[in-house]
Amino acid sequence: PISASSPSPSPISLLTMVRHLPPFLLATLALADTISAFTTPNHHGSISSTTTRSRQRRSSSSTALSVRRMPIMMPTQEPMVPYRAPGSGYDQFIGLQSRQLRDRKLWIARYIDEEASNSIISSLLYLQSESDKEDIKLYLNIPGGQLRPALAIYDALAELKADGCKIATTNIALCAGMGALIAGAGTKGMRYSLPNARYLLQKTGMDQVFRGQATDIALEVKNIKKWNEKIAEEISKVTGQTTDRIDQDLKRDFYLSSEEAVRYGLIDEVLLPMPNKRQPPTEVVDLGSFSSGDENKFQGEKPPPGQQQQQAQQNAGMMKTTDDDEPPVGKA
Repeated sequence: PISASSPSPSPISLLTMVRHLPPFLLATLALADTISAFTTPNHHGSISSTTTRSRQRRSSSSTALSVRRMPIMMPTQEPMVPYRAPGSGYDQFIGLQSRQLRDRKLWIARYIDEEASNSIISSLLYLQSESDKEDIKLYLNIPGGQLRPALAIYDALAELKADGCKIATTNIALCAGMGALIAGAGTKGMRYSLPNARYLLQKTGMDQVFRGQATDIALEVKNIKKWNEKIAEEISKVTGQTTDRIDQDLKRDFYLSSEEAVRYGLIDEVLLPMPNKRQPPTEVVDLGSFSSGDENKFQGEKPPPGQQQQQAQQNAGMMKTTDDDEPPVGKA
């Protein structure tokens, strides 16, 4: 052993010691010296350099290389689709909602607040400026909304209808609260719903916690009561129901299925897939008739006598045909 006070050995003596080491120790030292070139991920998901204990003692003050692998993300959260502008000779990628807006289709699938109301109203006014004769299609999935921003959208739709623009509304999932009123604000005869969509009619309340003196709280409650009466009148205009019945229905949360919404007068039609194929369960399901060729012309009916005789002859010939793979059987 070499003590701390003894002089350091010369390079020649170290080389002589290394030559007399067993082969497996030489391999271990070589592997320990080169293993730091490899990197392995730690439990945090990042890549850090792996060093041996001896190297850590010699370079304790050095900073280990640490690289964090970031997930690959799209440039934008909105899907991009190709679009060719009128008069242009090439396509460009734009957002999916912007592309559908060019087709006069507007998706409202969010909670209605001030920001959402401003965006929706500006989109409606833009579509009206493009053409006030073409229809505007609204696809709704509104979980609720604040009173004043939602009423602003309702008034904008009423203004567009007064100017002659037709508004088609389609509930694809849920229209709750003020969303149900917006769904019924479309043009009569163009208010649709998917079969499994639902509606929720309810009275409105405070948008946020109100604090103040007792007199101010009483004024706020009086204002909310007044707006609930106003909403009941608007629902009466949309559905054709009396305000007394609406007040009675809105004492609690009033849920409606798509069929019940049609009977209530909130919408006009439920969009069913392939209505010509839907039959009552008691009837036999008809798969339809083929008309692609003469041989399928009498599908589901008896062919004429001449065709019946021709088919019988063909079937008889097929039954008399012998099998070429086996020798003919002779009679004894």
